[in-house]
Amino acid sequence: MKKVLFAFVASAFVCLNVMAQNTENKAPELEYVMELKVTCDAAFSCGKTSRGERVVIPIIGGTFEGPQIKGVVLSGGADYQYVDAEHGRNEVEAIYCIRTDDGVNIHIRNCGLIVTGKDADGNPQFYFRTAPKFEAPNDSKYNFLNNAIFVCTPGFGQGYISLKIWKVN
Repeated sequence: MKKVLFAFVASAFVCLNVMAQNTENKAPELEYVMELKVTCDAAFSCGKTSRGERVVIPIIGGTFEGPQIKGVVLSGGADYQYVDAEHGRNEVEAIYCIRTDDGVNIHIRNCGLIVTGKDADGNPQFYFRTAPKFEAPNDSKYNFLNNAIFVCTPGFGQGYISLKIWKVN
């Protein structure tokens, strides 16, 4: 028991020391991971709720590719949104799966915000960012997706939604 306690204390000390060294006001770096091109079916509304109008956008397929990963987006997922039209704000939560070219299934839960409005000069503004969380098999070469924070800049392509994903280092 004493050895386990010592190992824990030593590990905590190392972590605190590393954290102290990283207290500079340096922004994290981003590493490009992939772009998903997600195809969707027509959106439908579940009506107004206490949180806003619930809109569901079924995910029906697509593709993805990055330096270390490539494959298809599986059908059966959806983008669930709470739409607050009065304030120009949508809460986004997309839940879906992808399959790599070598047959590995990976679950994704991608949460974020869409905000529309006007700046101080009255010009239109559009903000759309998400933070995907991955669940990849631990024994796969994609395990790295389980152990990091990711950010996403969504956009719109010809017949698909583009999701460019970066790992926060």
